[in-house]
Amino acid sequence: MLELLKAVFFGIVEGITEWLPISSTGHLILLNEFIRLDVSEEFFSMFEVVIQLGAIFAVVVLFWKEIWPFSAKEKYYIRQDTFVMWFKIVVACIPAAVVELGFGDVIEELFYNYLVIALALIVFGVAFIWIENRNKTKSPKMQSIAEITWMTAFWIGMFQVIAAVFPGTSRSGATILGGILLGVSRGIAAEFTFFLAIPVMFGASLMKLLKFGLTFTSAEFLILLIGMATAFLVSLVVIRFLMGYIKKHDFKVFGWYRIVLGALVLLYFTWRG
Repeated sequence: MLELLKAVFFGIVEGITEWLPISSTGHLILLNEFIRLDVSEEFFSMFEVVIQLGAIFAVVVLFWKEIWPFSAKEKYYIRQDTFVMWFKIVVACIPAAVVELGFGDVIEELFYNYLVIALALIVFGVAFIWIENRNKTKSPKMQSIAEITWMTAFWIGMFQVIAAVFPGTSRSGATILGGILLGVSRGIAAEFTFFLAIPVMFGASLMKLLKFGLTFTSAEFLILLIGMATAFLVSLVVIRFLMGYIKKHDFKVFGWYRIVLGALVLLYFTWRG
C-alpha cells in the first residue's frame, strides 16, 4: 500500500512537471532521492519514462479535435491542414529520435546525475528570463500552427535534442523556448510542444518497455498503472491552467523557479557529500 501511495505522488509530480517548463525527468529523479520506490533500478528506469504516457493521454483527450485528421461530419473528408501539421511534427521528431536511438544509453550513463540536472535547471531558467525580456516588445511572426514552416519545425526539433541529452532541461521548456526564439507566439509554441510530445513519448515508452520486457509482477503493474492514471488526471488540470496562464503572463516565473530549485539541488547534494 505504501508503494502505491508513492506511485500516486510520482504521478502528481509527473502531471505537473511534464507540461510546465520545469523538467519532469529532473523532478522524478530528484523525487526518487527523497521518496524512493521499493523497486528494482531497471523498473524505475522504465517507470520514470512510461509514466509519462498518462500525461500524454491528457493531451489526446483535450486536443482531440485539433489532432484528429478526419472530419466527423463527412465520411471520407480528410483535414489537410491537420495532416500537414503531423508531417511537420514528424520532421521535428527526427533530430531527437536519431540522438536517442544512437546514444541513449551513453547519455543516461554520463548525464543523469544531480550536477547536470541542477546546471540545466539554472541555465535554462536564465534563458527563459533573458528570452522573455528580449521578446517583450516583439510581435511573433507565427500566430497559428499552420504558419509554422517546415524549417521552423525542424529547428524546434533541434532544441528538443538539448532536452534529450541533458536531464533537467525540460523537453517542453526547450521546445517552447526554441519556438519563441524562432518567432512563434507563446501559446502556439506551447500547443505545438504538446502535440510533439505525443509521438516522442509513445516512442520513448515503447523502447523502454521493450528493453525492460513485458513481464511485470502484480505489484509493479499496479505501481505503473496508478502512476500513469494519476499523471493523466493531474495533466488535465495543469494543461488547462497553462493554456489560460500564458494568455496573460510570460514564462519568467518558471525561469526564477528553475534557478532557485537548481541552486537548492546544488547546495543539498554538496552538503550531503
